[in-house]
Amino acid sequence: MQSLSLDQLRAATQAGGIASVTLKADGGAFVVAFATRNGDDGLLVTTRTRRPRRFSDLRKPMLLLLEMGIASMQVDATHRNPDEAAVGTTRPDRSEALKRAHEAAAHDRWFRAQLEEALREADDTATVSIPHEQVMAEMKAVIARATPKKNSRRAR
Repeated sequence: MQSLSLDQLRAATQAGGIASVTLKADGGAFVVAFATRNGDDGLLVTTRTRRPRRFSDLRKPMLLLLEMGIASMQVDATHRNPDEAAVGTTRPDRSEALKRAHEAAAHDRWFRAQLEEALREADDTATVSIPHEQVMAEMKAVIARATPKKNSRRAR
């Protein structure tokens, strides 16, 4: 049995090497099975793990195959078990990666808004500019007031 990744299946389809495709139920998901022109059978697998690529929604592989130019396919729901579909597999690694991506996007939006506001303020003629030296002198005074004074007499 052959195992083809998505890119390999796409190339085999474009070359005319795929004779038929069947979407086969496997528990709560569907896998893409195919027959080649030379009579070999195979499955669509993931690129990294080389395990059968599973689709919980039947529309997804159908749209994928249509996009590849495969307009005729069969569906075999003999081994479908809807109870397994509800369980699904969790992907904590993807969940964490998506969470970080959303946090980064939110931070990017906040940063851009802050930058736009600062640029508008800088272009505003009513904005009063304070020289760097003056700000530094004021900050040194604030720090000096906040720093505890050392007692000149030592505690005995």
